[in-house]
Amino acid sequence: MASEKVETVIAGNYLEMEREGEEANSNNSVRNKLSNFFWHGGSVYDAWFSCSSNQVAQVLLTLPYSFSQLGMLSGIIFQLFYGLMGSWTAYLISVLYVEYRTRKEREKVDFRNHVIQWFEVLDGLLGKHWRNIGLFFNCTFLLFGSVIQLIACASNIYYINDNLDKRTWTYIFGACCATTVFIPSFHNYRIWSFVGLLMTTYTAWYLTIASLLNGQVEGVKHSGPTTMVLYFTGATNILYTFGGHAVTVEIMHAMWKPQKFKTIYLIATIYVLTLTLPSASAVYWAFGDALLSHSNALALLPKTKFRDSAVILMLIHQFITFGFACTPLYFVWEKFIRVHETKSLFKRAMARLPVVIPIWFLAIIFPFFGPINSSVGSLLVSFTVYIIPALAHMLTFASPSARENAVEQPPSFLGRWVGLYCTNIFVVVWVFIVGFGFGGWASMVNFVHQINTFGLFTKCYQCPPHKA
Repeated sequence: MASEKVETVIAGNYLEMEREGEEANSNNSVRNKLSNFFWHGGSVYDAWFSCSSNQVAQVLLTLPYSFSQLGMLSGIIFQLFYGLMGSWTAYLISVLYVEYRTRKEREKVDFRNHVIQWFEVLDGLLGKHWRNIGLFFNCTFLLFGSVIQLIACASNIYYINDNLDKRTWTYIFGACCATTVFIPSFHNYRIWSFVGLLMTTYTAWYLTIASLLNGQVEGVKHSGPTTMVLYFTGATNILYTFGGHAVTVEIMHAMWKPQKFKTIYLIATIYVLTLTLPSASAVYWAFGDALLSHSNALALLPKTKFRDSAVILMLIHQFITFGFACTPLYFVWEKFIRVHETKSLFKRAMARLPVVIPIWFLAIIFPFFGPINSSVGSLLVSFTVYIIPALAHMLTFASPSARENAVEQPPSFLGRWVGLYCTNIFVVVWVFIVGFGFGGWASMVNFVHQINTFGLFTKCYQCPPHKA
C-alpha cells in the first residue's frame, strides 16, 4: 500500500512537469516549434545524448596515452571495469535523487523554478555535514573539469595553427567559453548534446581508421607497463573517463520523467565504449611507446584535412563540455548570491561571469594536458562520483523502515539489499585503495614531474623545441 502511495506522489508531480512541457509546445507558431526542437529538451533521448556527449570529450584523445602507460590488455580491462562501476554509481545517484525528490514533494515543495543539485540531495537525506562534503568535492571536481576542457582547447588548436603558443590560445578560448553563461540549464543543451556526440563519434573513428591506415611506425615498441607510477596514472585517467556523472542530478532534473534515468547512463557507457576501445587500441598499436611523451593522440597523426576536421570538431565539443561542467557551478553561485530563481536571463548570465575567472587562471597555471586528468581522477573523481554516492546510499537506507519504504527497490538479480550493500562496499574499498591511494600517489608523482620539467605557467606544454 505504501509503495502505491509513493508511486502516486511521483506520478502526480512528474505529470505536472509534463504538462509544463505541453504548455510550452501549445504555441504552434513556426518560431516556437523551432525553438522547442533545438532549445527545450527533457526526453529520455535528450538525457542519453547529454550523458554520452558529456562522458567522453577531450579524454578520448588521452586514452591512447593511458594505454601506453598500462599496456593493451590492462587498458581494455580497466575501461570495461570502470565503465561498469561508473554506471553503477550513476544508478545510485539516480535512486537517491528520486528518493529525495519524492520526500520533498510529499511536503509540497515546488521545484519548478529551482534546479535540484547533488549537495541538496545529500542535505535532504543525510544532513548538513554530508551536504558540505558533497558541495566541496563536486564543485572542486567540476571546477577542474572545466579547466581541463580549456586546456584541451589550446592543446588541440595548436595542431592546426602553431603561430600562437598554447597559453595564448588558452586566453582566447577562455573568453569564448565564457559565453556559456547565457545557456540557462540542461534543458537547453538539446541540439548541443546531439551535435557533440556526432563530433566525438567522428573523432573516435578518425583516430581508429587513420591509425590503422598509417600502420605501425618504424621500430614501434609496446613496453607498457614499465613502472608502478605510470601504471596507476593510466588507470586513474580511465577512472576519470567514466566518472563524468558529477552532473547526473542536473541532467535528471531536466527530464520530464526523471525516474526513467536509471539505465540511461549504462546505455550511454556502452555506446562510449564502442568509441574509446577501438580508438585507444588502434592508436597504441600504431605508435606504442611514443605516446608516453605525447599525451594528445592527434600530435602523432599526420596533418590532413581529416585530422584538421577532427581538431575543429573536438574544439566545438570541448566548448559544449565546458558548459556541461560549468553549468552546475553557475547554479551553486546563483544560489549563493540569491539570483537563482530570477527570470531575467541577462541578470543570471552577468552574475555567472565571476565563475569563469578562476577556471581561466588555473588553466594557465597548470597546462598539463593528460597528467592533470589523472590527478583530478584520483583526488576528486574517486570521492565525488564513486565513494560518496555508495556511502550515501548505504547510510540513507541503513534502517529497516527506510529500506521498506524506499521508492526504488534494488534489482532482484543482484540479491536485493544484501547484494546492493556488498556491491557498494566493494566500490568504496576498491576506489579508496586503488583509485585514491595508489592512483593519488602515482598521479601526483607524475604531476610534480611535469611541473619540474616544464614549470608552472609554461607557454607551450609538450610543443616541439623550436616552437616553444
